[in-house]
Amino acid sequence: MKKILNTLNQHASEMPGKIALRGSDTVLSYAALNEQIEQLASVIIAKGWRTLAIMLDNCPAWVVIDLAAARADVTLLPLPGFFTDQQLEHSLADADVEALITDQPERFGNLDHHALDNKNIAGTELHCLLFDDPMIKLLNATIDDTIKITYTSGTTGTPKGVCLSGTAIDTVTTSLVHQSQIQPDDVHLCLLPLATLFENISGIYVPLLAGATIALPSLHEVGMQGASGVDINCLIFALEQHGATRAILLPQLLQALVERLEAGESAPQQLRFLAVGGATVSQRLLYRAAALGLPVFQGYGLSECCSVVALNNNEHNRPGSVGRPLPHVSLRFNKDGEIFVKGALFNGYLGEILHSGSQWWPTGDIGYVDSDGYLFITARKKNVFITSFGRNVAPEWVEQELTLTPAIAQAFIHGEARPWNVAVLVTTATDNEIQRAVDETNIRLPDYARIGHWLRADAPFSVANSLLTATDRLRRLKIWQTYGERIDAHYSASDYRKEKL
Repeated sequence: MKKILNTLNQHASEMPGKIALRGSDTVLSYAALNEQIEQLASVIIAKGWRTLAIMLDNCPAWVVIDLAAARADVTLLPLPGFFTDQQLEHSLADADVEALITDQPERFGNLDHHALDNKNIAGTELHCLLFDDPMIKLLNATIDDTIKITYTSGTTGTPKGVCLSGTAIDTVTTSLVHQSQIQPDDVHLCLLPLATLFENISGIYVPLLAGATIALPSLHEVGMQGASGVDINCLIFALEQHGATRAILLPQLLQALVERLEAGESAPQQLRFLAVGGATVSQRLLYRAAALGLPVFQGYGLSECCSVVALNNNEHNRPGSVGRPLPHVSLRFNKDGEIFVKGALFNGYLGEILHSGSQWWPTGDIGYVDSDGYLFITARKKNVFITSFGRNVAPEWVEQELTLTPAIAQAFIHGEARPWNVAVLVTTATDNEIQRAVDETNIRLPDYARIGHWLRADAPFSVANSLLTATDRLRRLKIWQTYGERIDAHYSASDYRKEKL
């Protein structure tokens, strides 16, 4: 991240009074931001930490801590607030974190730690927790230049840590400044948690590299509720209030925004660039957005490629595609159409073998590039699906949790590009018993993996009815063909408005 930090120094010198960060109660100019980064970096260096975790709401302090860790050459672990307690504990233990800065110390009450005095960073009172005797297993190949470890939203209960180098982050950020056409007079409003790599890279580093302004109200103020809820009135108000010209939307946020504008709400006129990604976006939704005058541009990426791989923009936009690859990206395709990516790859998963920058990474997605260079995603190779809020879910994980309850013998879940998941359950229990079992399971799951609706299976999944393989695995396509219409019936517009807005 040397380029980002050096450019920040340059901005602080050449335009010291320009607003860099604007939070709910705190405003930092580029000069003030740079000064606070230097001060906190000195503290971190003096403490001798090598691994630092951060979990707090969106605010200027988040950015100061993030960049101070990079300045101090410390590996940072951003933790999403929507992780379950079990996922948080796993992540901290997996990375052998030495210290944690948070505004939610109660989430870590069961862990062995001792607290330092509270510290005010960029106008926010924060807690610092120290963990006893970390093993620092990061001292393997992946730590050599790993500046950040990002855990995805969790395809299982114990997601893997993706190790990212400062060089890869600089490369992707530089490409995005070019591809997203950001200008110094832009105002980027952060709508997603900063621990989300997409927002961290595109919503923080890209505007700072370009010398733009970042609006950082709390997630509650912009209407975000957990990992899969939104108050669209708050979101629209926040766009207007902060004079946002740019923001990042997940498909479900775009759908909610489009529906509200189609109902008569006025669109914020100052918007110039709304990036949408994280999950499949229907071409029809993109056309509806365009008809409303929304400047929506679809992109595509994954954590292993340091976030964004391809992106549409004002000059080159083909709805239905995810845009042209970023300047540093190379693509190739397997015989089955699987997309392989090279350029600014991750170092490897935490504790596993180091990846070489010259390697090709298999994305698990099927697609093609058209004659004009636009990338299209047509399918997912594996079973992992992505909800419309951009959260990865491995259905086997949730299905196993469901069948741990005595009331449910077998389970199949679906939630691809949807705001919640629907389960098909094999059971002889009563409706009340089934609902209790689902409720008990949901308590153990993060909100993006929970079951919103369920229906009974007509019969057990078996080899005889072709819904089960000889090795006891679900035949997912067959089950979908059998129950797809009934599953889709649960995703009605009235249910969406009633339960999610």
